[in-house]
Amino acid sequence: MQRSTLPLDGLRVIDFSRVLAGPYCAALLGDLGADVIKIEPPAGDDYRAVGPFGADGESGLFVAMNRNKRSIVLDLKTEAGRELARGLCADADVVVENFRPGVADKLGIGYADLSALNPSLVYASVSGFGQTGPESHRPAYDIILQAMCGLMDATGSPDGPPTMIGESVSDVVSGLFASWGVLAALLAREKSGKGTHVDVSMFDATLGLSATLVARYAATGLAPRRVGNRHPSSAPFGAYRAADGFYVVAVLNNKLFAAFAQAIGAPHLTEDPRFASDASRCFHEADLRLVIEAWSSARTVDDVNATLGAAGVPVAPIRNLSEALESEHAAHRALLADVQRDGRCATRLPSQPVKFSAYDANRVTPAPALGEHADELLQALGYDAEDIASLRERGAFGASAATTVNADRKKEPNHA
Repeated sequence: MQRSTLPLDGLRVIDFSRVLAGPYCAALLGDLGADVIKIEPPAGDDYRAVGPFGADGESGLFVAMNRNKRSIVLDLKTEAGRELARGLCADADVVVENFRPGVADKLGIGYADLSALNPSLVYASVSGFGQTGPESHRPAYDIILQAMCGLMDATGSPDGPPTMIGESVSDVVSGLFASWGVLAALLAREKSGKGTHVDVSMFDATLGLSATLVARYAATGLAPRRVGNRHPSSAPFGAYRAADGFYVVAVLNNKLFAAFAQAIGAPHLTEDPRFASDASRCFHEADLRLVIEAWSSARTVDDVNATLGAAGVPVAPIRNLSEALESEHAAHRALLADVQRDGRCATRLPSQPVKFSAYDANRVTPAPALGEHADELLQALGYDAEDIASLRERGAFGASAATTVNADRKKEPNHA
C-alpha cells in the first residue's frame, strides 16, 4: 500500500498538554501527518472524564481534541517517568505543553533542559497569560479570558448584560496560534538549524483574535459598545426577522443598498437623506429596520433568501450547528469524518479545514486509549520487556487509572 503524503509527514511532536488549547494545537499538526505522542499522567487527561460521552463511552471532547495521537502514561513526579519523557523528547521536533509557568522547569522538562538535550527543538508553551508579566501566575479558563479581554463586554444587546460567545474561543484560538507559531519556528529552523521557545498566551491570543475591536480602539481610543445582532458601523448589516425565523444581510456600500432597496420593493429609500450613506444608515438603523421587517415579516426565511440572493445581496438563513454540519456543502468539504477503532461503532471527528492541492486529504484517526501505545513507543527507544517491567516497578507509569477514569465518567455531569 502506498504511503500517504501529508505536509507534516516525518515530524515528531511530544504533547504534554491537556484539556483544550494545547491538545488542539497538537491535533492540528497531527491532521497534517505529524506523529503526535501524547504523554498523560496516570489519571489521564482531564478531558477523558468530561462529557458528553459517545456510544462507546468515550468523551466527545477528548476524542475530538486528541485525534491522530499515540498515548503513553508517564508519572512525571518520578525520576523514572521524567527519564522516559526526556528520552522521547531527545529526538523530537516539537514539544507542546500547557503547564502553569515554572511547572515544566520543576519537572525537568522545561525549555532550558530539553533544548540543552536537543538544540533544534521547537518548544511551545500555552498558558493563560504567558511566561512573563504580572498576571503570568494566574490560572485561566476560557470564560476568564473572554471576560478580561473585552469579548464579553462587546457581545450582547446594548441594554443587556455582557455575554459569552457560544464557543471556547480563547482556548481554540490559542491552540490555533500555537500551531501557527510552531510552524513558523520550524520554517526558521530550516534556515538556522536552531529551535526556539514559542510562548503563547491565551490573553494575547484572544486580543489577537479581536482584530476589528482592537483596530477600532487603536483608531479612536474608545472601547467598543455592545450593538447586538448588527454591525457597529454599517447598515443594513445584521439579523432581521422573517415570518418563520431570522436571516442576516450584509450591505456595506451604496451600490448594494440600492440593489437591496429595489429587491424589497422600496427603491425610494435611496432618496431618503437618512439612508444616503453607510454612516447615516447606521445612525438611523432603527428606522431602517422598521421598513425592512415590514417587508420580510410577511415572508418566509426561504423566500427572503431567494429574493435577496437573486438581487445579488449577501444574505443567509440563521442555521443551528446541526444544519450547518449536515449541509451538502459541509459534506463536500469533508468537515466531519467517520472513523472506527477495532471495528467498534463509528465516531465522527473533525479535522483542520485547509486543503492542499499537492497533498492527500487530512489524516483522521481515533484518539488513543489511555497508555495504548506505551510498549511500541518504549521499544522504539530501545527498551525490552525486562526494561519495561523495571520501569513499571520504579513507578514510571504510576498506578493504573482505568478504574478511576471510568468511575469519574459516571459521576461527571453531561456538559454541553
